[in-house]
Amino acid sequence: MATTPPTRSPELRKDPVTNQWVIFSPARAKRPSDFKSKSPENPNNNSSSCPFCIGNEHQCAPEIFRVPPDPNWKLRVIENLYPALSRKLDHPNGQNDDSSSELSGLGWVVAGFGFHDVVIETPVHSVQLSDLDPSEIGDVLIAYKRRIEQIKQFDSIKYIQVFKNHGASAGASMSHSHSQMLSLPIVPPSVSTRLNSMKEHFNRTGKCSLCQVQSKDLLINETSRFFSIAPYASSFPFEIWIIPRDHSSHFDELDNKKAVDLGGLLKLIVKKMALQLNNPPFNFMIHTSPIQVTDSELPYSHWFLQIIPQLTGVGGFELGSGCYINPVFPDDAAKILRELNVPI
Repeated sequence: MATTPPTRSPELRKDPVTNQWVIFSPARAKRPSDFKSKSPENPNNNSSSCPFCIGNEHQCAPEIFRVPPDPNWKLRVIENLYPALSRKLDHPNGQNDDSSSELSGLGWVVAGFGFHDVVIETPVHSVQLSDLDPSEIGDVLIAYKRRIEQIKQFDSIKYIQVFKNHGASAGASMSHSHSQMLSLPIVPPSVSTRLNSMKEHFNRTGKCSLCQVQSKDLLINETSRFFSIAPYASSFPFEIWIIPRDHSSHFDELDNKKAVDLGGLLKLIVKKMALQLNNPPFNFMIHTSPIQVTDSELPYSHWFLQIIPQLTGVGGFELGSGCYINPVFPDDAAKILRELNVPI
């Protein structure tokens, strides 16, 4: 007669990078290997009315650049048709007045200047990011870098967030594979918190908190330049981080060889996630340094790519406390994904 494996006791863990506390409570869920998406993403293959498809470029907002620069493009970077911020508020040469003003004790206000761009990752509607080969995914990553380098010329931009929403329940309004870039006139509080937490770890140990992450129990897959882990204090089940081996503070330090290497690992991880978790909607975010980071902050600031499959909801406790409850220990998630064989 089969016996049920013992349930691990709950734990609270604090992440040295995000500075967030996470409650691990495996008794609240089924076995880690039984986790599957309840709403798998089924891409809409109707491309006739999709403005992101090749041939429908006239339906889109203005183009910033395309690769290659001819009609048979492989990817395009365009303005978002419904931007969160306005690029038209800027003064000549990017020198807009970004000073904050206090409104009668109600809070601070900054003019809503910024850039909101869309990266169309493929001209073909039915092709997803994980269908591309590593060099093609590398081209997408280099497009992020190229656009970051363009935006850095604007002194008023303080931080650039690159992100991808895959699936409607992950926030994607278009099923055609794409990602976004939102360039802000502020440094978001979560970024400041991350830097302060990494600084605290560096001051205590003399080492970068991400350079120290070498636990075999948390490792999923690795290459010569990058490694993927389930982070020690994962906020979400099967959360994954992809981290550069060499210390690097800014994502836009990525070169072509590293982009292809990262593209191959990202492809593998997304395919593993789709196979194990029933093709879940997911988000990925690139966590990099603020544009105007100081030299003293560079030794402990280390960029990474975070992937979050949408498997559980966020409730009142999480919203109220800022503390997440995760039913899957990261070493269990890492073991399942590490041992999963996926043909590439």
